[in-house]
Amino acid sequence: MIKFENVSKLYGSNAALSNVNLSIGKGEFVFLVGPSGAGKSTFIKLLLKEIEATEGKIFLGDLEVTNLPNRKIPVLRRNVGIVFQDFRLLPRKTVYENVAFAMNIIHASPRSIRRVVPQALSLVGISDKANKYPHELSAGEQQRVAIARSIINNPSVLIADEPTGNLDPDTAWEIMRLLVQINLRGTTIVMVTHAKEIVDKMEKRVIGIERGKIIRDDLRGAYKYHV
Repeated sequence: MIKFENVSKLYGSNAALSNVNLSIGKGEFVFLVGPSGAGKSTFIKLLLKEIEATEGKIFLGDLEVTNLPNRKIPVLRRNVGIVFQDFRLLPRKTVYENVAFAMNIIHASPRSIRRVVPQALSLVGISDKANKYPHELSAGEQQRVAIARSIINNPSVLIADEPTGNLDPDTAWEIMRLLVQINLRGTTIVMVTHAKEIVDKMEKRVIGIERGKIIRDDLRGAYKYHV
């Protein structure tokens, strides 16, 4: 599903990523951990082709990301949903409109939008919030909206970038249970996090990055990295 082959990203003489080799299979749930500045954000940007690799090849399914022409980048990004720590909802749109917006971008038909958006809101447990605006929601509810928006176009991969960072512990676990539910439906999930307790309790695959290099890859891992 995701494959990095000898991938390096240099900024001058500084290596943000250095000779990374990595495979993540379809349907996996993977935690990506490491200290700030380790290379986690670079990993995500390379996968989305927001930046170009200095060396190596990157694949997402059948797409070779590194050689993808600009006209096909939208195809790539339709296959990857993203959830952020700060939700990034559109403040002047309702919950329904925020989720529908992701379908409008790909020119989905109004009929399809009317059918699919309620399904997504039901999946994440906020059907009753469809006509509310972001400022009327709790942080946990806002994150559920963001997740619904991220999966509305059925991406094969969901990148969760610190999705529990702004949430209290109980709400964080509610979001984790939702992500597990989405994963069980077949979506590959890569979660970037500093949430030690979550990583330790989940016992999923843990990939540790430090100074641009993968320092460990544990099938049922815990949160730890060298200082």
